[in-house]
Amino acid sequence: MQNLTEEKTRPFSFSFGLAPPECPAPAAKPAFVIGEDVKSPFTLRSNVSSTKKKEKNTPSYTFPGALPTEPRAPPEIQVPKPKLESQWREMEWTEEQKASLIKTISSYRPSCHEGTQARVLLLGPVGSGKSSFISSVQSVFNGRVTNRAMVGTSSTSFTKKLQSFNIHGQKGEDPTGLVLCDIVGLGGGEMTGLTLHDILSVIKGHVPEGHKFSSDQPVRSETVGYVKKPGLKDKIHCVAFVVDASKILTYPKGLGTTFRLLRKHISDLDIHQVALLTQIDQICPETAKDVTQVYKRRIIQDMMNKAGDLLGMSTSYIVPVKNYSSELELNVNNDVLLLRAVDHILQYADLYFQDNAPQHTGPKIDLGI
Repeated sequence: MQNLTEEKTRPFSFSFGLAPPECPAPAAKPAFVIGEDVKSPFTLRSNVSSTKKKEKNTPSYTFPGALPTEPRAPPEIQVPKPKLESQWREMEWTEEQKASLIKTISSYRPSCHEGTQARVLLLGPVGSGKSSFISSVQSVFNGRVTNRAMVGTSSTSFTKKLQSFNIHGQKGEDPTGLVLCDIVGLGGGEMTGLTLHDILSVIKGHVPEGHKFSSDQPVRSETVGYVKKPGLKDKIHCVAFVVDASKILTYPKGLGTTFRLLRKHISDLDIHQVALLTQIDQICPETAKDVTQVYKRRIIQDMMNKAGDLLGMSTSYIVPVKNYSSELELNVNNDVLLLRAVDHILQYADLYFQDNAPQHTGPKIDLGI
Protein backbone atom coordinates (compact mmCIF):
# COMPACT_ATOMS: atom_id res chain seq x y z
CA MET A 1 0.00 0.00 0.00
CA GLN A 2 1.31 3.40 -0.88
CA ASN A 3 2.07 5.49 2.21
CA LEU A 4 0.01 8.60 2.88
CA THR A 5 1.98 11.82 3.08
CA GLU A 6 1.20 14.45 5.68
CA GLU A 7 0.40 17.92 4.40
CA LYS A 8 2.50 20.72 5.74
CA THR A 9 0.29 22.79 8.03
CA ARG A 10 0.65 26.53 8.04
CA PRO A 11 2.19 27.76 11.33
CA PHE A 12 -0.35 29.31 13.72
CA SER A 13 -0.06 33.06 13.33
CA PHE A 14 -1.02 34.12 16.89
CA SER A 15 2.31 35.06 18.44
CA PHE A 16 3.54 36.23 21.80
CA GLY A 17 6.51 38.06 20.30
CA LEU A 18 8.74 34.99 20.02
CA ALA A 19 9.96 33.65 16.71
CA PRO A 20 8.55 30.17 16.09
CA PRO A 21 11.15 27.40 16.14
CA GLU A 22 12.07 25.72 12.89
CA CYS A 23 9.99 22.59 12.47
CA PRO A 24 11.81 19.50 11.19
CA ALA A 25 10.30 17.80 8.19
CA PRO A 26 7.82 15.16 9.39
CA ALA A 27 8.70 11.57 8.83
CA ALA A 28 6.50 9.52 6.57
CA LYS A 29 3.81 7.64 8.48
CA PRO A 30 2.11 4.36 7.64
CA ALA A 31 -1.38 4.24 6.24
CA PHE A 32 -4.31 4.85 8.63
CA VAL A 33 -2.22 7.23 10.78
CA ILE A 34 -3.99 10.60 10.81
CA GLY A 35 -1.52 12.80 12.65
CA GLU A 36 0.91 12.93 15.49
CA ASP A 37 -0.72 12.49 18.90
CA VAL A 38 -4.17 12.63 17.32
CA LYS A 39 -6.68 9.80 17.58
CA SER A 40 -9.53 10.93 15.42
CA PRO A 41 -13.14 9.96 16.18
CA PHE A 42 -13.65 9.87 12.44
CA THR A 43 -13.25 6.65 10.52
CA LEU A 44 -10.47 6.63 7.94
CA ARG A 45 -11.37 4.53 4.92
CA SER A 46 -8.94 3.56 2.20
CA ASN A 47 -8.92 1.38 -0.90
CA VAL A 48 -6.73 -1.68 -0.53
CA SER A 49 -4.10 -2.02 -3.25
CA SER A 50 -3.91 -5.09 -5.38
CA THR A 51 -0.74 -7.13 -5.11
CA LYS A 52 -0.41 -6.96 -8.88
CA LYS A 53 -1.28 -3.32 -9.43
CA LYS A 54 -0.71 -0.39 -7.07
CA GLU A 55 -3.50 2.13 -6.86
CA LYS A 56 -3.47 5.60 -5.39
CA ASN A 57 -5.26 5.67 -2.01
CA THR A 58 -7.76 8.48 -1.48
CA PRO A 59 -8.85 8.54 2.20
CA SER A 60 -12.25 9.91 3.13
CA TYR A 61 -13.60 10.93 6.52
CA THR A 62 -17.00 9.89 7.75
CA PHE A 63 -18.83 10.59 11.01
CA PRO A 64 -19.61 7.52 13.10
CA GLY A 65 -23.27 6.67 12.82
CA ALA A 66 -23.45 7.92 9.23
CA LEU A 67 -21.34 5.24 7.56
CA PRO A 68 -22.50 3.93 4.17
CA THR A 69 -23.45 0.27 4.05
CA GLU A 70 -21.01 -0.41 1.20
CA PRO A 71 -18.13 -0.80 1.04
CA ARG A 72 -17.63 -2.29 4.49
CA ALA A 73 -14.97 -0.90 6.83
CA PRO A 74 -11.78 -2.96 7.17
CA PRO A 75 -12.00 -5.37 10.12
CA GLU A 76 -9.14 -3.69 12.00
CA ILE A 77 -11.07 -0.41 12.25
CA GLN A 78 -13.61 -0.38 15.06
CA VAL A 79 -16.61 1.90 14.46
CA PRO A 80 -17.82 3.30 17.81
CA LYS A 81 -21.46 3.04 18.76
CA PRO A 82 -23.10 6.34 17.83
CA LYS A 83 -25.41 6.42 20.87
CA LEU A 84 -24.76 5.75 24.55
CA GLU A 85 -27.22 3.83 26.67
CA SER A 86 -27.73 6.72 29.10
CA GLN A 87 -26.66 10.32 29.66
CA TRP A 88 -23.09 10.53 30.92
CA ARG A 89 -23.95 13.78 32.69
CA GLU A 90 -27.17 14.23 34.60
CA MET A 91 -29.51 16.76 32.98
CA GLU A 92 -33.14 17.67 33.56
CA TRP A 93 -34.85 19.07 30.47
CA THR A 94 -37.94 20.85 31.80
CA GLU A 95 -39.47 24.31 32.05
CA GLU A 96 -39.15 24.00 35.83
CA GLN A 97 -35.39 23.41 35.51
CA LYS A 98 -35.08 26.43 33.24
CA ALA A 99 -36.95 28.62 35.71
CA SER A 100 -34.82 27.33 38.59
CA LEU A 101 -31.57 28.08 36.75
CA ILE A 102 -32.73 31.58 35.78
CA LYS A 103 -33.60 32.28 39.42
CA THR A 104 -30.22 30.98 40.63
CA ILE A 105 -28.24 33.01 38.10
CA SER A 106 -30.35 36.16 38.52
CA SER A 107 -29.91 36.12 42.29
CA TYR A 108 -26.18 35.39 42.18
CA ARG A 109 -23.91 37.88 43.93
CA PRO A 110 -20.18 37.38 44.60
CA SER A 111 -19.40 35.91 48.00
CA CYS A 112 -16.87 38.70 48.56
CA HIS A 113 -18.62 41.97 49.48
CA GLU A 114 -15.99 44.05 47.69
CA GLY A 115 -17.09 42.58 44.35
CA THR A 116 -20.55 43.35 42.97
CA GLN A 117 -20.35 41.32 39.76
CA ALA A 118 -18.37 38.39 38.38
CA ARG A 119 -16.45 39.43 35.25
CA VAL A 120 -15.81 36.52 32.88
CA LEU A 121 -13.45 36.84 29.90
CA LEU A 122 -14.20 34.72 26.82
CA LEU A 123 -11.08 33.66 24.93
CA GLY A 124 -10.94 31.60 21.75
CA PRO A 125 -9.99 31.41 18.07
CA VAL A 126 -11.64 33.62 15.48
CA GLY A 127 -15.16 32.38 14.77
CA SER A 128 -15.36 30.04 17.77
CA GLY A 129 -18.67 31.54 18.95
CA LYS A 130 -17.76 33.92 21.78
CA SER A 131 -20.07 36.74 20.69
CA SER A 132 -22.80 34.27 19.77
CA PHE A 133 -22.67 32.79 23.27
CA ILE A 134 -23.13 36.23 24.84
CA SER A 135 -26.11 36.96 22.59
CA SER A 136 -27.59 33.51 23.24
CA VAL A 137 -27.38 33.89 27.03
CA GLN A 138 -28.95 37.33 26.89
CA SER A 139 -31.67 35.93 24.61
CA VAL A 140 -32.66 33.40 27.27
CA PHE A 141 -33.08 36.14 29.86
CA ASN A 142 -34.91 38.42 27.42
CA GLY A 143 -37.35 35.68 26.48
CA ARG A 144 -36.68 36.12 22.76
CA VAL A 145 -33.75 35.70 20.35
CA THR A 146 -31.61 38.84 20.18
CA ASN A 147 -28.13 39.62 18.89
CA ARG A 148 -26.75 41.89 21.56
CA ALA A 149 -23.08 41.17 20.85
CA MET A 150 -22.51 41.79 17.15
CA VAL A 151 -21.55 38.62 15.31
CA GLY A 152 -19.61 38.33 12.06
CA THR A 153 -19.07 35.56 9.53
CA SER A 154 -15.66 36.48 8.09
CA SER A 155 -12.40 34.63 8.75
CA THR A 156 -11.09 37.59 10.73
CA SER A 157 -12.36 38.56 14.17
CA PHE A 158 -15.51 40.69 14.08
CA THR A 159 -14.84 41.89 17.63
CA LYS A 160 -12.00 44.43 17.63
CA LYS A 161 -12.13 45.84 21.14
CA LEU A 162 -12.80 44.96 24.76
CA GLN A 163 -16.55 44.94 25.37
CA SER A 164 -18.28 44.08 28.63
CA PHE A 165 -21.90 42.91 28.60
CA ASN A 166 -24.03 43.02 31.73
CA ILE A 167 -26.48 40.14 31.53
CA HIS A 168 -29.89 41.65 32.27
CA GLY A 169 -32.96 39.85 33.51
CA GLN A 170 -36.48 40.49 32.30
CA LYS A 171 -37.56 44.10 31.71
CA GLY A 172 -37.62 46.07 34.93
CA GLU A 173 -35.29 43.69 36.74
CA ASP A 174 -31.81 44.61 37.95
CA PRO A 175 -28.77 43.26 36.06
CA THR A 176 -27.56 39.86 37.18
CA GLY A 177 -24.25 39.44 38.95
CA LEU A 178 -22.62 38.28 35.70
CA VAL A 179 -20.63 40.31 33.17
CA LEU A 180 -19.40 38.55 30.01
CA CYS A 181 -16.36 40.22 28.43
CA ASP A 182 -15.73 39.86 24.70
CA ILE A 183 -12.35 40.38 23.08
CA VAL A 184 -10.70 39.99 19.68
CA GLY A 185 -10.30 36.36 18.58
CA LEU A 186 -7.01 34.48 18.68
CA GLY A 187 -5.07 33.78 15.51
CA GLY A 188 -6.70 32.86 12.25
CA GLY A 189 -5.22 33.63 8.88
CA GLU A 190 -3.95 37.05 9.89
CA MET A 191 -2.49 38.71 12.97
CA THR A 192 -5.27 39.97 15.19
CA GLY A 193 -3.30 42.51 17.17
CA LEU A 194 -3.71 40.51 20.39
CA THR A 195 -0.64 39.59 22.44
CA LEU A 196 -0.06 37.67 25.65
CA HIS A 197 0.80 40.96 27.35
CA ASP A 198 -2.53 42.47 26.27
CA ILE A 199 -4.54 39.46 27.47
CA LEU A 200 -2.88 39.50 30.89
CA SER A 201 -3.41 43.27 31.09
CA VAL A 202 -7.15 42.71 30.53
CA ILE A 203 -7.25 40.04 33.23
CA LYS A 204 -5.39 42.27 35.70
CA GLY A 205 -7.89 45.06 35.07
CA HIS A 206 -5.57 47.60 33.40
CA VAL A 207 -7.35 47.77 30.03
CA PRO A 208 -10.16 50.36 29.73
CA GLU A 209 -13.56 49.47 28.35
CA GLY A 210 -13.70 49.89 24.57
CA HIS A 211 -9.94 49.70 24.06
CA LYS A 212 -9.12 48.70 20.49
CA PHE A 213 -6.20 46.30 20.22
CA SER A 214 -3.36 46.77 17.76
CA SER A 215 -0.23 44.66 17.24
CA ASP A 216 1.96 47.78 16.91
CA GLN A 217 0.45 49.50 19.96
CA PRO A 218 0.44 47.12 22.93
CA VAL A 219 -1.27 48.12 26.15
CA ARG A 220 0.99 50.19 28.40
CA SER A 221 0.77 52.82 31.12
CA GLU A 222 0.57 55.57 28.48
CA THR A 223 -2.50 53.98 26.85
CA VAL A 224 -5.54 56.27 26.96
CA GLY A 225 -7.73 55.27 29.89
CA TYR A 226 -5.13 52.87 31.33
CA VAL A 227 -6.18 51.77 34.83
CA LYS A 228 -3.05 52.08 36.94
CA LYS A 229 -4.50 50.75 40.18
CA PRO A 230 -7.36 48.38 39.27
CA GLY A 231 -9.80 47.37 41.96
CA LEU A 232 -11.60 44.06 42.30
CA LYS A 233 -14.42 45.31 40.06
CA ASP A 234 -11.96 46.01 37.21
CA LYS A 235 -10.32 42.57 37.16
CA ILE A 236 -11.35 39.35 35.43
CA HIS A 237 -12.54 36.70 37.88
CA CYS A 238 -12.80 33.70 35.54
CA VAL A 239 -11.66 32.85 31.99
CA ALA A 240 -13.85 30.76 29.70
CA PHE A 241 -12.07 29.34 26.65
CA VAL A 242 -14.31 28.85 23.64
CA VAL A 243 -13.60 26.26 20.92
CA ASP A 244 -15.60 25.15 17.89
CA ALA A 245 -16.39 21.41 17.90
CA SER A 246 -16.56 21.32 14.10
CA LYS A 247 -12.98 22.63 13.84
CA ILE A 248 -11.25 20.67 16.61
CA LEU A 249 -9.42 18.40 14.17
CA THR A 250 -8.46 21.19 11.77
CA TYR A 251 -7.14 23.77 14.20
CA PRO A 252 -3.41 24.49 13.64
CA LYS A 253 -1.17 22.44 15.93
CA GLY A 254 0.32 25.66 17.28
CA LEU A 255 -3.03 26.54 18.84
CA GLY A 256 -2.57 23.88 21.49
CA THR A 257 0.76 25.44 22.46
CA THR A 258 -0.91 28.86 22.58
CA PHE A 259 -3.66 27.61 24.88
CA ARG A 260 -1.21 25.94 27.23
CA LEU A 261 0.95 29.05 27.45
CA LEU A 262 -2.11 31.17 28.14
CA ARG A 263 -3.38 28.78 30.79
CA LYS A 264 -0.02 28.73 32.56
CA HIS A 265 0.15 32.52 32.86
CA ILE A 266 -3.53 32.83 33.79
CA SER A 267 -3.12 30.15 36.48
CA ASP A 268 -0.19 32.12 37.88
CA LEU A 269 -2.71 34.92 38.52
CA ASP A 270 -4.91 32.45 40.47
CA ILE A 271 -7.73 32.75 37.92
CA HIS A 272 -9.91 29.66 37.45
CA GLN A 273 -10.60 28.53 33.88
CA VAL A 274 -13.40 26.62 32.18
CA ALA A 275 -14.24 25.93 28.53
CA LEU A 276 -17.23 26.00 26.19
CA LEU A 277 -17.54 23.60 23.27
CA THR A 278 -19.71 25.29 20.62
CA GLN A 279 -21.22 24.15 17.29
CA ILE A 280 -22.16 20.73 18.65
CA ASP A 281 -25.08 20.67 16.24
CA GLN A 282 -22.62 20.84 13.33
CA ILE A 283 -20.97 17.52 14.26
CA CYS A 284 -24.05 15.61 15.35
CA PRO A 285 -27.27 15.70 13.27
CA GLU A 286 -29.23 14.01 16.08
CA THR A 287 -28.26 16.73 18.54
CA ALA A 288 -29.10 19.39 15.94
CA LYS A 289 -32.65 18.00 15.85
CA ASP A 290 -32.90 17.36 19.60
CA VAL A 291 -30.39 18.98 21.95
CA THR A 292 -31.35 16.55 24.75
CA GLN A 293 -29.22 14.00 22.90
CA VAL A 294 -26.05 15.97 23.70
CA TYR A 295 -24.89 13.66 26.52
CA LYS A 296 -26.00 10.49 24.76
CA ARG A 297 -23.97 10.85 21.56
CA ARG A 298 -20.48 9.39 21.52
CA ILE A 299 -19.23 11.83 18.86
CA ILE A 300 -19.79 14.74 21.24
CA GLN A 301 -18.14 12.91 24.11
CA ASP A 302 -15.16 12.21 21.84
CA MET A 303 -14.95 15.84 20.76
CA MET A 304 -15.01 17.00 24.35
CA ASN A 305 -12.04 14.73 25.00
CA LYS A 306 -10.31 16.27 21.97
CA ALA A 307 -11.06 19.74 23.32
CA GLY A 308 -9.54 18.71 26.64
CA ASP A 309 -6.39 17.57 24.85
CA LEU A 310 -6.23 20.84 22.90
CA LEU A 311 -6.66 23.01 25.98
CA GLY A 312 -4.71 20.84 28.36
CA MET A 313 -7.59 20.56 30.84
CA SER A 314 -9.89 17.90 32.22
CA THR A 315 -13.28 17.47 30.55
CA SER A 316 -14.88 18.18 33.95
CA TYR A 317 -14.18 21.87 33.19
CA ILE A 318 -15.73 21.70 29.70
CA VAL A 319 -19.42 22.10 28.85
CA PRO A 320 -21.07 21.82 25.41
CA VAL A 321 -23.42 24.57 24.20
CA LYS A 322 -25.57 25.26 21.17
CA ASN A 323 -25.73 28.98 20.41
CA TYR A 324 -28.73 30.53 18.75
CA SER A 325 -27.84 31.42 15.15
CA SER A 326 -30.59 31.00 12.55
CA GLU A 327 -33.44 30.45 15.02
CA LEU A 328 -36.09 33.09 15.64
CA GLU A 329 -37.70 31.36 18.64
CA LEU A 330 -36.25 30.03 21.88
CA ASN A 331 -36.19 26.33 22.69
CA VAL A 332 -36.53 25.28 26.33
CA ASN A 333 -34.02 22.42 26.04
CA ASN A 334 -31.41 24.63 24.43
CA ASP A 335 -32.07 27.28 27.09
CA VAL A 336 -31.39 24.72 29.82
CA LEU A 337 -28.08 23.75 28.19
CA LEU A 338 -27.00 27.42 27.94
CA LEU A 339 -28.06 28.18 31.51
CA ARG A 340 -26.19 25.15 32.84
CA ALA A 341 -23.08 26.52 31.12
CA VAL A 342 -23.57 29.91 32.80
CA ASP A 343 -24.09 28.26 36.19
CA HIS A 344 -20.91 26.23 35.60
CA ILE A 345 -18.97 29.43 34.86
CA LEU A 346 -20.32 31.23 37.94
CA GLN A 347 -19.27 28.39 40.23
CA TYR A 348 -15.64 28.86 39.20
CA ALA A 349 -15.86 32.65 39.15
CA ASP A 350 -17.05 32.60 42.74
CA LEU A 351 -14.04 30.53 43.76
CA TYR A 352 -11.96 33.61 42.92
CA PHE A 353 -13.95 35.72 45.38
CA GLN A 354 -13.70 33.03 48.03
CA ASP A 355 -9.93 32.81 47.54
CA ASN A 356 -9.49 36.60 47.59
CA ALA A 357 -11.90 37.57 50.35
CA PRO A 358 -10.26 39.95 52.85
CA GLN A 359 -9.11 38.20 55.99
CA HIS A 360 -10.67 39.75 59.09
CA THR A 361 -8.71 39.10 62.23
CA GLY A 362 -11.32 40.70 64.50
CA PRO A 363 -11.23 43.99 66.48
CA LYS A 364 -8.06 45.04 68.16
CA ILE A 365 -8.07 44.57 71.91
CA ASP A 366 -6.43 47.16 74.12
CA LEU A 367 -4.73 45.26 76.90
CA GLY A 368 -3.80 48.49 78.68
CA ILE A 369 -0.12 47.63 78.69
